[in-house]
Amino acid sequence: MSPAAPAHPRDDPDHLLACPACRAEVATVSDVGLGRVWLAVAAEVWATPIGPVERLAGRLLGSPALARALVATPSLVLSWIIASAIVLAVGALATRDTGTPWPALLAPALAGCGIAYAYGPGCDPAFELAQTMAVPDRVILLVRGLAVFGVNALLGLVASLFATGLSGLTLGWLVPMAAVSALALAVATLAHSANVGVAAALLGWAFIVVAGLAGTGDLAAAVSGWTPTPLYLLGTVCGIIVTLHATSGRRNGGLNWQR
Repeated sequence: MSPAAPAHPRDDPDHLLACPACRAEVATVSDVGLGRVWLAVAAEVWATPIGPVERLAGRLLGSPALARALVATPSLVLSWIIASAIVLAVGALATRDTGTPWPALLAPALAGCGIAYAYGPGCDPAFELAQTMAVPDRVILLVRGLAVFGVNALLGLVASLFATGLSGLTLGWLVPMAAVSALALAVATLAHSANVGVAAALLGWAFIVVAGLAGTGDLAAAVSGWTPTPLYLLGTVCGIIVTLHATSGRRNGGLNWQR
């Protein structure tokens, strides 16, 4: 059986080589001015009206471009924040019935996931546009990371205030949260994968809680009391150092995260 003929003569390499008219047609179709198309897309996206949050961020950061990059953080969109708030609210209600410190258990894990999905071409729809700004990748990454951490810490604190019996734990899980967030950020940056960062955060936090529960027999103590604070702080510093090293001197290739 003979092979099927090309759908169009210009799709046949031999015909294309022998036919000047088809070569000219292909050249005309290929020259579509992708640069102009990209500039038009970028202009449309960056022309989004500035909201009050972005205006405030611009004043605090001293950079309208960095403020636009901040409000485009995937982990800070309204749907993500609402989902995190619902999870912590359910945890606070469950704490009243069971006595288990669910907000303190959930907050570090949620923050780690949010940090891992804070930046990168695999999870950030505005990543390519951010590359056009005169702002280093590292600055955008760290500003977004701090913002995600702050929002999750605030949500966790509010949930703890409404969870009976957690007054002593209200601040005890903030240091573990910082360590888990730094771990997620470092692993996601090194692995170039947001999912790997999320997995590292969840596994790391689960190991800490299970090990603390085995050693103390008290879940509340496992969350905030069994691991010395200096170890958490050391882990946080190490995670930040690894992230800075992984992003040093790389404008486009260092943060090639994937879903």
